[in-house]
Amino acid sequence: MNILISKNPPDKPHDVIAAFQKNQADYEFLKGLSSVFHEKDFAGDAKEILMCYGKDPVQKILMLGLGESKDSGKASQYFRSVIYQNRKKLSETIALYVDHLSESLIYQAVTGTLAGLKLNGFFKYEKEVIPTREICIVTQSARNAQIIREAMLMSDTQLSMMHLVDLPSNVKTPEFIANTAKASAGTHGYTVTVYDKTELETLGMKALLAVGQGSIHPPYLIVAEYKGPDTVSVNPVVGLVGKGISFDTGGLSIKPSANMGYMKSDMAGAAAVLGCIEMAAKLKLNIHMVAILPCAENSVDAYSTRPGDIIGSYSGKSIEVIDTDAEGRLILADGLSYLIKNFNPAHIIDVATLTGSIVQTLGYHAAGIFTQSDDLAKSIMEAADKSGERVWRMPLWDDYMTEMQSDMADIKNLSTKPVAGAITAAKFLEFFTENHPQWLHMDIAGVAFTDTEFTKQRAASGFGIRLLTEFVKTLQPQP
Repeated sequence: MNILISKNPPDKPHDVIAAFQKNQADYEFLKGLSSVFHEKDFAGDAKEILMCYGKDPVQKILMLGLGESKDSGKASQYFRSVIYQNRKKLSETIALYVDHLSESLIYQAVTGTLAGLKLNGFFKYEKEVIPTREICIVTQSARNAQIIREAMLMSDTQLSMMHLVDLPSNVKTPEFIANTAKASAGTHGYTVTVYDKTELETLGMKALLAVGQGSIHPPYLIVAEYKGPDTVSVNPVVGLVGKGISFDTGGLSIKPSANMGYMKSDMAGAAAVLGCIEMAAKLKLNIHMVAILPCAENSVDAYSTRPGDIIGSYSGKSIEVIDTDAEGRLILADGLSYLIKNFNPAHIIDVATLTGSIVQTLGYHAAGIFTQSDDLAKSIMEAADKSGERVWRMPLWDDYMTEMQSDMADIKNLSTKPVAGAITAAKFLEFFTENHPQWLHMDIAGVAFTDTEFTKQRAASGFGIRLLTEFVKTLQPQP
């Protein structure tokens, strides 16, 4: 795929894509392209598509409706949809007009258009073949060109992380994730240190090791660090922790077979934080940040952790394992403790496909966030609004902590009551944050891997990468 930014449309045969919000009046440039367009034919409703033809009847002009302002966060999906539906019909050269759109819509126009050309049949014997595309994004504005370039970088990172989440777990082992992180760091200019099983034993990462001890694929801890060009801070401004379960059988508390195949996506939190630090490096943000990716496969064999076992943790606190399918919080506990002890960042965010409970609460439309900090919650919600990736703040009251008390250990990993599961999981994680005043937990179980019109089965959404990047941008020193 060849992507150009130009003040002029291509000087060769090409099709046109132009998007408009509902009842938007500025169709003048389109009238110059098409001799048959009539405003009454198009209202700009969300996902509305009108195909008309240029003065050269071979040229197709696809008009896309973006709906009202309340729909603006979904624009990327609308662009992706129109490209995906017409990917075999459009010519090899496409002109995308954007100057009549807001900056936010321009950003989403680029990410959605590029996502629409994504192919999924990586392992198929007969692969789908789409003609090589040249996409010319037409703008007269230097500012818009800058937005387009950043959106192109974001699209590349989102698509690569979505591919990582979609990979099957016989390929995507913890070691594979570690190698992916090292390759990204080498390409984009940040550092990655990987700790293998022997080194984890020396470090005392007992909870991470307990989760991975039933698998033939050993666990790894990935520590990624980025320092901006003008950064002088000793401690990072922000630390991210991402759940990296490469496959989750549930362990001895085994999951039902119906949807177990989707558990290859249980490392989407790790993909989100890896994508964020990659973006920080690509954009050369003036910030010091760290991403911790505890990675393991939760499998079943004679060495698997049993329900009722009491295990240690990096923090020194003991954990009673009530349910081995509540394993993500165990590896996050070690990741959070390692981050705080070794880096002590000013802000901490952990991201995980953690609970089915958050799906029951918010469905497939928003992630749940949990924090004691009103300021941090506000900043994340503002970043969510800008990125179009929705979040909703959940309670984190101490009343819920009574459900996590154990008779024999410092804490147990699951409440015995079948209610408030997402909240009690967050309270478990909070227990390992040393009361850090700027910690936030984000449960992305309902939004990271979903049904979509672009695939026959569930697929990765890339949720969290842009949201986290927008948040990190706000932490840079102000000039």
